[in-house]
This record gives sequence, C-alpha cells and structure tokens, in this order.
Amino acid sequence: MNKVHLLGANRSYDRDVQTVSVNQVVVLDSYDSYVVYEVTRDKWGITYHLVNLRTYEFHTSDLIRPLSEKFGIGIYYDDANPKFLDPLETAALLTKAKEKKAEEEKKAKETREEYGRIAKIGAERLRPLVPTDAKAVIIGTLRVNECDSYTDYYDYSIARTVILGFSKHTRNLFSEMRKHAANFEGTAYLAEYNADYEHRENYSMGDGMYLGRNKYSGWTVEKEPIHDLEKFIERYAHTAGDEANLCMKAPQTDSDTAEQSTATADFSTLSLEIVEYSEKAIAVFGDTRPIKDILKDLNGLFRANLTYKGERRAGWIYSKKQETKVREALATCIRV
Repeated sequence: MNKVHLLGANRSYDRDVQTVSVNQVVVLDSYDSYVVYEVTRDKWGITYHLVNLRTYEFHTSDLIRPLSEKFGIGIYYDDANPKFLDPLETAALLTKAKEKKAEEEKKAKETREEYGRIAKIGAERLRPLVPTDAKAVIIGTLRVNECDSYTDYYDYSIARTVILGFSKHTRNLFSEMRKHAANFEGTAYLAEYNADYEHRENYSMGDGMYLGRNKYSGWTVEKEPIHDLEKFIERYAHTAGDEANLCMKAPQTDSDTAEQSTATADFSTLSLEIVEYSEKAIAVFGDTRPIKDILKDLNGLFRANLTYKGERRAGWIYSKKQETKVREALATCIRV
C-alpha cells in the first residue's frame, strides 16, 4: 500500500488506486488544464503523465484528487462532470508538446555550447593575467533589486561582473577596494572615501565586507580569496570571455618601459583631442598609445569602445574634476 495522508485535509489517498484515465482532463488548482496522455505504475504507485492544454508543457503527478474534496494547491479531476478529449486531440497535443520540448532542448544545447565557447576563450585570456603571487581577486558586481516588500522577500541578482584587480593577501581592506574601484567607470565613484559605502556584514547570512551604495542594487566592490587557481579560472572564465569585463591595470613589462623611454622624442608629432564626454567625465582621443603610461598615471581608464557623437572610438576616460590636471600634463609635451 502506498498511502498518502494530507494533514490539512485530514484525508488519506492510496497511490495504488488509479483515479483518472488516459484522455481525461484535469486542472491545477482551477488555473491550468491538463490532459492525461499516459498512466504508468511502479513499486511506488501510479504516475500520471500530463500535457498542459495552454502551454504544451509536460508535467507529471503521483496524486490526482477529486474536485469535490479540494483542499489547497494540487491537481484535481472533476468527479461530478468528468471531461475527456478525443484520442486524436490528445495525440495532436502530445505531438506539439514533443516538438516544443525538442526545440527547447535544442536552444538549451546551443546556449550551453555558446557559454562553453566563451568560457574557453575567457580561460585562455584570464590565465596569463593572474599574478603568480595572487592570493585574492577584487571584483565589481552590478546587483539588480529583486525585493518584494509585499511578500517580505529581499534578494538581488547579478547582472554583470568585472574583474578589477588582484591582491597579494586576503585581508579585507576598504582602502584597497577603493583603489581598484577606480579601474572601471561603473565603480569609479566608490574610489572616493565615503563611510556610508563601507559595509561590514560579517555575520550569518551577511554579504561580508563590500563597498557600495546599496546592498540590493547598483555596483559593489568586494574581495574574494583565491584558494585554487583552476577553480578560480573556471568560476570567472565566462566573465573573462568579454574583454570589457577585465578592468585590471596591466603590469608594466620591459617592452613597455623601452617604448616609454623612446616615445618621448615623438611626442611633438602626436595629435590628441580632449572632449567633454558627459556631465561628469572628459575623454582623450587620438594617438594615445605612445603615451599610455602618462595617461595611466593620471588615473585614466582606457576603453576600446567609447561612443562619441554616434561613433565608436577608443580613448581614455577621466573625471571632470581631473580636467585641469589632464590638460596641463598633456600640454607640456603634446600638440592638443
């Protein structure tokens, strides 16, 4: 005997006893209707195989109760006026359901393959960027509010993640987070000290230590320890698949140093354009590669796909507060 006892309804049902038959229409709590296309039995009892009449989705149930004994959410059959479909109608619905399921599985497979392709690219791109002495990573996350005060539900989802830099230690220091926050325009506002942005949720169900205006929405900056390099790369491979999500300041190499020392002689031939990019930012366009170290030292953020006057252009972004400093530094050696 496979009996089920429902405490609220104070009733017991035997799952070995079949209550509906093939082609019979049943309802889910008076909302969606289903048709039974198959009934199977095993040692655990009877299983009813259903197709949604509206969405053509498959469903199963191990218990279908009479509508006259309705109590709570469940699947019911009309024991007073039972309804049946013609076998041909059921067959047509089953065909549509199988076609829909096959299409969904195809799309899901394509999505998985595309995700894997991007993650493979990201893993190859990310691996050489991780310093050998890295013990932690600084990341920025864009949180989307999913709170519902009506149901007392509070949570958020992550819309985007960017890698801001790496650390040689695992200590959570807000000063270090602020330093790396300057590497990305979305988190740049967190680079300036503000006690209200410092959150210390080191308690059960808390989010740990992070910088941000709000826990549930907007950009935040936090630090994660790297315990295992391969697991870290696997976790952030898809993120690194989009180069725009890698916002670390690249370490200076010997070739960079040589280029910097020889580029000075050509500064006078360079042509740059300093423009008002937005209400809070300026941008530098033009021949920036030979002086990238100067631009970097001015705390600039390089972006390969800025949009200016409807065109995509590579350039450096600065806060409006830095405009005078930028103009003075570049005017000394470059034709602007």
